[in-house]
Amino acid sequence: MKLPAITEFMNWSWDKIKPYYDELASREVTAATVEEWLSDWSLLSDYIHETASRLHVATTVDTTDKEAEERFNRFIEEVMPPARKADQRLKEKLLASGLTPKGFEIPLRNMKAEAELFREENLPLMVEEQKLRNEYNRVVGAQTVEWRYKEYTISQLRPFLQSPDRELREEVWRLMLGRQVKDRGPLTEIWDALLDLRQQIAANAGKPDYRAYIWQAYTRFDYTPDDCKAFHKAIEEVVVPAAAQILEKRRQRLGVQTLRPWDLEVDPEGRPPLRPFQTVEELQEKTDAIFHHVDPQLGDYYHIMREEHLLDLENRKGKAPGGYCTAFPVSKRPFIFMNAVGVHDDVQTMLHESGHAFHDFEMFNNPDLRYSQQRDIPMEFAEVASMSMELLAAPYLTKDYGGFYTPAEAARARIEHLERSILFWPYMAVVDAFQHWVYEHPEEAHDPAICDGVWGNLWRRFMPVVDWSGLEDFMVSGWMRKLHIFQYPFYYIEYGLSQLGAVQVWANSLKDQAAAVKAYRRALSLGYTVPLPELYATAGAKFAMDAATLRTAVDLMMKTIEELESLAKE
Repeated sequence: MKLPAITEFMNWSWDKIKPYYDELASREVTAATVEEWLSDWSLLSDYIHETASRLHVATTVDTTDKEAEERFNRFIEEVMPPARKADQRLKEKLLASGLTPKGFEIPLRNMKAEAELFREENLPLMVEEQKLRNEYNRVVGAQTVEWRYKEYTISQLRPFLQSPDRELREEVWRLMLGRQVKDRGPLTEIWDALLDLRQQIAANAGKPDYRAYIWQAYTRFDYTPDDCKAFHKAIEEVVVPAAAQILEKRRQRLGVQTLRPWDLEVDPEGRPPLRPFQTVEELQEKTDAIFHHVDPQLGDYYHIMREEHLLDLENRKGKAPGGYCTAFPVSKRPFIFMNAVGVHDDVQTMLHESGHAFHDFEMFNNPDLRYSQQRDIPMEFAEVASMSMELLAAPYLTKDYGGFYTPAEAARARIEHLERSILFWPYMAVVDAFQHWVYEHPEEAHDPAICDGVWGNLWRRFMPVVDWSGLEDFMVSGWMRKLHIFQYPFYYIEYGLSQLGAVQVWANSLKDQAAAVKAYRRALSLGYTVPLPELYATAGAKFAMDAATLRTAVDLMMKTIEELESLAKE
């Protein structure tokens, strides 16, 4: 199959694309022809994927670009629905053949699950859901405030939360949250519409609720909703006490009677905030050096991204919030988007998203992954790639390796990362447990006040020490500020599972760094050709949700924090 340059294909209408799908549907699929047929289908799928990715990127780098928004909406309205329908025909054709091409066992299993869910009447609903996601981006991306005669995005205010001036921190925190809650009205409208759409999609697919639908859509064969709830309990048992210990130590060091929400990002020793870089170019140069120390090939991958302008890193007005890595499979390249403002969080985001990019490179460079379906990696392992990289790169943050910090500053940064990783697990449990409740009680979830109550109860269960008295309205509405709840339902447990896997990869690196990185890269190169537990095992980790595995990880993290504290004071 011959297709034009991707830049030309991006301008094609469905009428020009359709004949390629029709030709694939007309071919006979036999043991002798199936590999060529799959390769051609895969190429066409890659073109669709890259077009969608590039058009979506254009809407996020500038949310005010109406032409980009129109091009993306036109694509998801006019091309994606018939393309999904055509893909369904090809899936059914392959499944009917009874063939299992080499290396296609897992994709075939997933394809069966996806084919079972497919309903043509859901295609326009999925288009509407994507539009609502874009509307969420537009609303949140437009949030700015005037402070001290200057306009700031919410992200640009975050560095002020590191100020040693507690009154200033409180002022900025209240300004940020006050601006965010002003959008409660439009976000409630988006939420209502999303709930209705998702329930209808599930009903159309013959599922009892949206959770059952999404479990199959995400091809979650290796764990259940009950396993997630058991993971929540393990976190409550093992991690919440450790988190309380970390926060109580912070309170004591700050010398405050109670720890308030604006006290969580300031250095507890009164040291000035870490300012790892002044410019985005500096961020790129130093990250490049760090990756070359982790592994020369990974460093080369990152250098390619710099050279080919596959990084959009700086924060600016009108840019969508957050950070992500997406893939351009025809070009065999990843793309990283983030909002850097010069704080250590930006370094962590850069390391994290680069882990995703390295995953893409390793898959693109594996000749055994001939088909796009083999690269459709499970999110539970995709985040192992990114979170492991944060930990594997940590020893090279110092200027001795071309990085950002003195040894004392690097120790501070590592302590902050490990503490935040521990504090993350309880927050992850709040987000995941909230979503289970939402889709177990969809009618009640339409009422923001009930959602507030549920979120508040979960917050009090998992989030210790911090004093929210007088700030309850801000606390209980936190679910509205969580992008994943609106944009990517049930996509959050993956972070908790992956962090547990990543700590195990890091633990291996403490014994033999080269061997740990080799196993990590080998696992990334497998795509999704083996089951999830085997992906973890290849990386040197156990896929687990139990208290014992969690305790081993937390003990190592707490021990390392203790060891780094003396170095951080030098």
